[in-house]
Amino acid sequence: MDITATTRFVRLPATRARDIARAIQGQPAGEALRVTALNARKGAALIGKTLKSAIANAENNAGLSADALVVKTATVDQGPSLKRHWPRSRGMASPILRRTSHITIVLTDGK
Repeated sequence: MDITATTRFVRLPATRARDIARAIQGQPAGEALRVTALNARKGAALIGKTLKSAIANAENNAGLSADALVVKTATVDQGPSLKRHWPRSRGMASPILRRTSHITIVLTDGK
């Protein structure tokens, strides 16, 4: 059975969080939590938060044990960009894109 948790519109570029998401794929849920807790990056904290939500969904909604769960997939997709401008010389402006992302974690019990 697959259990999913999604965090949307996170104020973090997807490229900064994808390496952590790749690192936890295929690991048991407890080990993946340790990996995210020991990493000092902002993306690790947000992925850890989503992982805890997925574990809570599995325990409360499906009645599964947290010890039997494995991270099937962890993806970080690009969300909408907030468009801002930075003033430049001679009255011009340079665009700034404040990127967002969507974090999706799928856990499975192997069945």
